[in-house]
Amino acid sequence: MTARREPISRRERPAKPALSRRWIVDTAVRVMRAEGLEKVTMRRLAKELDTGPASLYVYVANTAELHAAVLDALLGEVDLAGGDAGDDWRGQLRAVLASYTSVLFAHPQLARSALVARPSGVNYLRLVERVLDLLSRSGASREQVAWGVDKLLQDATATAAEQSAQEHDPMTEDDWNATTRALRSADEAHPAIRAHMPALISGSPEDRMSWSFDVLVNGITRTPVPGTNG
Repeated sequence: MTARREPISRRERPAKPALSRRWIVDTAVRVMRAEGLEKVTMRRLAKELDTGPASLYVYVANTAELHAAVLDALLGEVDLAGGDAGDDWRGQLRAVLASYTSVLFAHPQLARSALVARPSGVNYLRLVERVLDLLSRSGASREQVAWGVDKLLQDATATAAEQSAQEHDPMTEDDWNATTRALRSADEAHPAIRAHMPALISGSPEDRMSWSFDVLVNGITRTPVPGTNG
C-alpha cells in the first residue's frame, strides 16, 4: 500500500517581499549595469522580481518612465560639491556639469535615452537646485537663470550622448578621419571652409567642452529672455 504524500501548506512557503517603486528601480539599475539599458524591460524586470508584468505598471507607467527613474537613480552619483573651485561659482558650475556628463558618459545607452526621458525624482531636483543656485550667483535675472538651467543640462546631455556613442563605435575613428580628409581637401568651391582651416578640426574634446560651457554661460547671462526687461 503506497503511503499518502503529505501535502505542503502554502503557509510554509516564504512570502515574497512586497513590490515597491524603489525595489523596481533598484532592480532596473542592477540589470542595466550588468547587461545594458536594452535589457531593462517590463518583462525582464517582472522575471527578476518574480511577478507578472502587469503588476509593475501599478508603480511605473511605461518603459520611458522606467528609464527616467533609472536616470534619476544614477544622478545620485553626480558630485554637486563643485570640485576644488572654492568660491568661484563659474568653476563650481563647470565641475558639477562635468560630473553630470561623466555619469551619463559611463552609460552610453542611458545618455541617449536621457535626451527624451526626463527624470523627476529627488536626485534630479537636487541637481537642478544646485545649478540654479550657482548660475544665480552670476547676477543674471531670475528668468535668464531659469531658462539657462534647461540649456546647460540639455547641452551636457547631448555632449554625453554624442561622445559616449563615438567612444563605443569602432567606426568612429574612420568616420572622423574621412571627415578631416574631406575638409582638408576642400577646393576653391568652398572658400569659407578653406579660410577656417585648420581651426575647424583643432582642439581637444576637453578644450571644446570647456569653451562650449563658457559660450553658453556668457550667452545666458547676457541675453534677455523674451518679454522681460533683463
